[in-house]
Amino acid sequence: MSDRDNRRTVNRYGGAGNAVYGLGLIGALVYYIGHADGFGVGVLGVLKAIVWPAFVVYELLGHLAG
Repeated sequence: MSDRDNRRTVNRYGGAGNAVYGLGLIGALVYYIGHADGFGVGVLGVLKAIVWPAFVVYELLGHLAG
């Protein structure tokens, strides 16, 4: 066997980003569904909860731009 066959791939990711996104997703779901007036608005809230980081970045960049 060559050295190339004996190499192992090591991933050194902490996974903290996944936990933060997951908690944010749950929080966004609670917020959007809690403020929904009907079924359609609730479905829209679920979709918004999935892409909540895009809303955060958009608002943050808008705030920084002045």
